[in-house]
Amino acid sequence: MNGDTGNPFPKRFEAFERYVPLISWGIVLFVLLVIPFKITGYGYLPSDDALRHAAKAVSGKPWQDILVLGPAFHFDPNWGWHWFLRQFHLALGWDAEALVTFTVITLFIVSNWSIVACLKRPEAWLAAFVLVALISDMTSRFLLGRPFLLSIAAVGIILFAWQRRWPSPPKWQNIFWMIPLITVAVFLHGVWYLWALPVAAFLLAREFQWFILLAASWIAGTILGSALTGHPLESIFQSIDLAVNALGMHEVQLTLVGELKPSGGEILPIIFVGGLVVMRQLAKLPAPPLSRHPAFWLAALGWLLGCQTFRFWEDWGAPALMILIAGDLQLLFESRLAVDSFKRLGLVCGLAASLWAVTTNDVGNRWTDNLSWRPLKADDPALKGWLPGEGGIFYTAESEFFFQTFYYNPDANWRYALGFESTLMTRDNFKTYQDIVWNLGDARAYQPWIQKMRLPDRLVIQGAAGEKPNIPELEWARPAGDYWIGRLPQNPSP
Repeated sequence: MNGDTGNPFPKRFEAFERYVPLISWGIVLFVLLVIPFKITGYGYLPSDDALRHAAKAVSGKPWQDILVLGPAFHFDPNWGWHWFLRQFHLALGWDAEALVTFTVITLFIVSNWSIVACLKRPEAWLAAFVLVALISDMTSRFLLGRPFLLSIAAVGIILFAWQRRWPSPPKWQNIFWMIPLITVAVFLHGVWYLWALPVAAFLLAREFQWFILLAASWIAGTILGSALTGHPLESIFQSIDLAVNALGMHEVQLTLVGELKPSGGEILPIIFVGGLVVMRQLAKLPAPPLSRHPAFWLAALGWLLGCQTFRFWEDWGAPALMILIAGDLQLLFESRLAVDSFKRLGLVCGLAASLWAVTTNDVGNRWTDNLSWRPLKADDPALKGWLPGEGGIFYTAESEFFFQTFYYNPDANWRYALGFESTLMTRDNFKTYQDIVWNLGDARAYQPWIQKMRLPDRLVIQGAAGEKPNIPELEWARPAGDYWIGRLPQNPSP
């Protein structure tokens, strides 16, 4: 034992001290297990990509039969994840709802458990989670049911492997587990190029041997992960094209989706890093200097790039900050509390209770907001005649309409002009979409779509019951949800 060896309990309890490490691990794993079950028990559904991933897996259709696509799209950018989910749909008969629940729960557990497994004191991750959850939307990010969590887990494993060996150089044999790790992340996540960030972090930290090892693993993992899709070159190059278009095609940031808009710079992460510096000095922790810590540089890169595109901070910077905090807190706990101390057990219980309280509360209806959705469903009698006809198209500038409607109608025979990414639209549809957003939904901006509409097509505009769109060329109804549906006159006068 090291650190505090005092025991406030009677001596007859000392025999139970040897079980403290096992009980501590059990508490940490258990709370990380039950949190996603509690939240999905509210009826929670993510609001975006998890819905379309599940619907795509159920439909079994190519995106060309779901969306009206422009020239930038050639190959499903999430082919590996959709293939993975479809196997569960075919083998177990799971519908879209079951698939979403499965991904939310499984990805939360896998990402957290895999990182916790790299720690000697797993409670350090609970503490880091609580702290970062108080300054960011990290809790919601971990429950989005998106495969980017696999990339977070892979990066966390690599960073903790580095910290465990620091200051010793890496063993070259590490490449045999790093390559499969990155291969799985690339195959299922599909975004291979963002691994340049952790590679750059090791370079900035002057960990040159780790940098070479990780860069080689990244190259090999990208090649193997892309090859598993059956379209190795196409998947690699299209990923770059889609990323460039997602940011470059927008003339102003107003038309970007929320995740791609700038953050303006977060001040609380800087305060947290300052707090770590103070804690290191006061506790005299044997921690790697921040200038040599890849997690610090990854957090710094995420913060800096997040000033332009917030998702860099949410998906890479904030998790790196959690890893940095957890590593330092682990050193603090090791120096202050014996591994089998009852005080340590009390700390574990307190952190587990804190994480449960912080993550499972429904503040702002964050876990039950979807219960107020009133989605369009093909079997709703009130929608008869107001859904697109055979081969029809839904024209809309509301991205959430696609996610919800496709999720509830994965087998529908219509298509959507706007899907999960606006830059995948045809050029003329994208220009109309930009004009609508730029003009704050002014009715005149919809004219290009109205002029190209056919009888099976429908135009959807979000609005309250008394806000009928000022577009007299179309017949309008608000049969379900918060959307007005417009159609060409079905029986036009001669």
